[in-house]
Amino acid sequence: MNNKIRNFCIIAHIDHGKSTLADRLIEFTNTLSKKDMRNQLLDDMDLERERGITIKSHPIKIKYSSNSIEYELNLIDTPGHVDFTYEVSRSMAACEGAILLVDAAQGVEAQTASNAYLAMESNLTIIPILNKVDIPNIDIEDSKKQLIDLIDCKEEDIILCSAKDGLGTEEVLERIIDKIPPPKIGSDGSRALIFDSLYDQYRGVIVYIRLFDGEIKKGQTAEYFSNDFSHEIIEVGNLKLKREPTEILEAGNVGYAIIN
Repeated sequence: MNNKIRNFCIIAHIDHGKSTLADRLIEFTNTLSKKDMRNQLLDDMDLERERGITIKSHPIKIKYSSNSIEYELNLIDTPGHVDFTYEVSRSMAACEGAILLVDAAQGVEAQTASNAYLAMESNLTIIPILNKVDIPNIDIEDSKKQLIDLIDCKEEDIILCSAKDGLGTEEVLERIIDKIPPPKIGSDGSRALIFDSLYDQYRGVIVYIRLFDGEIKKGQTAEYFSNDFSHEIIEVGNLKLKREPTEILEAGNVGYAIIN
């Protein structure tokens, strides 16, 4: 089953269209109904919507069929501002691949380069994309050259898209399937990475996790490498627009756990 899983993030400079591309991927795969769709879907905070800047990372599970095979794509959205480099690195640690998104009108900018280097240091498979190619009178060839110089890719590796209009969305999904490797599964018990967390006043601490080995389910006890604490797991599940409880999370999965 894990060979049908792809875990990836989208990295970009501010306002290069990262949240808009995430919207198109979710929309194209019918992950949510039309009544649930809205712009900047993964941005929950009013400030994020007002300024167009992602502050918190938001994972979402997408189902996509290619050649009659259904794949599970776990999109882990990342902050776009330079002040959130640590949060970006945590998200990358939960992935095998990254979409590197560049505004074709603005080219490679500071945070583009910074995030690209983080992805390369994390040994992620990078998919280069030029966004906003529908803008008239832009120098696409110059932006391509900047991307090639940055990550040493080939010109044919670069996908041209318009996240606003949906141009290139299917090609992006197919490239994710073809290029990003499935998660590697170990054999030493159950092991997970907490890459984000939040506090719910009614339910307590909710952690976003990537399972590397084994499995976790309700009723188990979680122990932490960073300290001697241990807690009972009272719920696990998948992440879509809302949390969806499930019986078990297995190696390779991305989901959440509620800790007592």
